[in-house]
Amino acid sequence: MNKVFIGGSRKVFRLNSAVKNKIDRIIKNRLPVLIGDANGADKAVQHYLRSRNYDQVEVFCVEGFCRNNAGNWPLRAVRSTTEKKDYSFYEAKDIIMADEASAGFMIWDGNSLGTLMNIFRLLSRQKQVVLYAAPMKEFSNLKSMADWEKLLVRLEDGLRRQIEKRSNGDEFSLQDSKQGNLFPISRLPGHTA
Repeated sequence: MNKVFIGGSRKVFRLNSAVKNKIDRIIKNRLPVLIGDANGADKAVQHYLRSRNYDQVEVFCVEGFCRNNAGNWPLRAVRSTTEKKDYSFYEAKDIIMADEASAGFMIWDGNSLGTLMNIFRLLSRQKQVVLYAAPMKEFSNLKSMADWEKLLVRLEDGLRRQIEKRSNGDEFSLQDSKQGNLFPISRLPGHTA
């Protein structure tokens, strides 16, 4: 059965009607949802799923410590490879959700590296992602690594360097592809032409 990894930025606290409509389609199709336990988008989506009495949800958390589980859904405890509670600690659950999901729905604040990493993980596993870019209030369907490259070249240089650093530079392809516009570059946060 198709499973959807829903995630997003910790700075996204509210879901607008367009995002709720996408989640409603997931609910209508009775697709299982894989979601993390972070504050922000994870917590907001959990609260919305609970308000809709949706039961096809599995919450992933690290080392059995769950920060948020609004619907008392089944928990999946994931062992981390590090003890320091930084992005490496929490990414262990994201990797498993990307492995197990059939597709992704990411709610991005325009700056979150974690959300970008999850988009990459899904696309690199040949899984499509619906991306909602909150600053522009726009959806994009990302279907391939070519779409990933289009997104990367439109990011501000500092954000791109942080992605390279987090991935040790070998996970990401940063070739300068100018094919098509995923988002109008001038509308991305931190854009410097």
